[in-house]
Amino acid sequence: MALLLKGGRVVDAAIGLDAVLDIIVKDGHIVGVGTDLKLERGETVDCAEKVVLPGLADVHVHLREPGREYKETIESGTRAAAHGGFAAVACMPNTDPICDNGSKVRFIVERAAANGAVRVYPVGAITKGQAGEQLAEIGDMIAEGAVAFSDDGKGIQSAGMTRIAMDYIKRFGATLIAHCEDESLAGHGVVNEGVVSTRMGLPGIPAAAEETMVARDIALAELTGCRLHLAHLSTAGSVALVREAKARGVRVTCEVTPHHLFLDEDALATYDTNLKMNPPLRTAEDRQALVAGLLDGTVDCIATDHAPHAPHEKELEFELAPFGTTGLETALPLVITNLVAAGTLGWTEVTNLMCHGPRLALGLPEVRLEAGFPADITIVDPEARVEVTADWFVSKSRNSAFVGSSLLGKASDVLVGGKWALRNGKVVG
Repeated sequence: MALLLKGGRVVDAAIGLDAVLDIIVKDGHIVGVGTDLKLERGETVDCAEKVVLPGLADVHVHLREPGREYKETIESGTRAAAHGGFAAVACMPNTDPICDNGSKVRFIVERAAANGAVRVYPVGAITKGQAGEQLAEIGDMIAEGAVAFSDDGKGIQSAGMTRIAMDYIKRFGATLIAHCEDESLAGHGVVNEGVVSTRMGLPGIPAAAEETMVARDIALAELTGCRLHLAHLSTAGSVALVREAKARGVRVTCEVTPHHLFLDEDALATYDTNLKMNPPLRTAEDRQALVAGLLDGTVDCIATDHAPHAPHEKELEFELAPFGTTGLETALPLVITNLVAAGTLGWTEVTNLMCHGPRLALGLPEVRLEAGFPADITIVDPEARVEVTADWFVSKSRNSAFVGSSLLGKASDVLVGGKWALRNGKVVG
């Protein structure tokens, strides 16, 4: 298929590009970027008033398959990703069974190749069964396509086990993704520990539950030299620790989520279980510190932590409902509404935080808007309106913290390897 993407604002931080240009795509790759380009045969797409970005990537997604297909499948989750503007996702291993050996990674790779709407990069478990006791089959999983390792959903409580894992994962040049939560401090908490938890009468999770493990894992990364990526940071103290570590040259990257960027614990007054997260929504000061981390380069990625749950699971008392919100479909509109339209971030920074930063953190293949690179491209309509209703989602699950929001901007089209995954706002296939 040959395509001419005509007259869009083409932005790519990796090559310092921000100009109105044309792009020609042939045989899955970009073959030309310039002005007044012509295409003898093929489809011409009018990109005037659109912003053309390298394909967005999300490094923190729960696709639920195998084992919890009633919440999400690889097919439905990747369709949701395309709907949200993503060309690639990395999926976490806390499926049922846990993805902790090569055959389970191969299952995900094969299922994604058969049914996936976007590229899928499996993340393998660090420890067998995510029990935190024995190292999982790291080498076998890499051989089958795992790109990184995480016990996401749980923090590895043993520092010794974490050191062993870092030493081993480093040999393969891979990344350890840390879920930073000291269970002895988090206890049975369900919201941020503070005034709001007291007012609500709910057990709290102190910021120290996250920050102590962030500090520990940074120290271990410094000791071992392993590449460390810190998932879903939520506190000002965590951001400060990463800032200091980067200044010392530690190989550490980190992500923040849209719900931690744009919501704080005050939103919990309604006891809406769709606002129950792990880590929990923190204070307004924490939220502001996360935004500051985006602006000064401390934070490398905006990741969704897309966590679909069925209605019967969320329609419980707050303490009994599972943690997590869907996020793939609302992330980009939230970023546009709250950061780009507000003048806090430019499109160049968006490409760093939602395309290049994620790929660098996990060592994924690069995507650029220049000749020779695969045609993974996200086209954004920055003026489109999005009314977030339960019927709007493509994901199997509707447990969004942002239902009822009116947002500005969304992806209109997504190309993956030169093929449409999203066309005119509709998922293809």
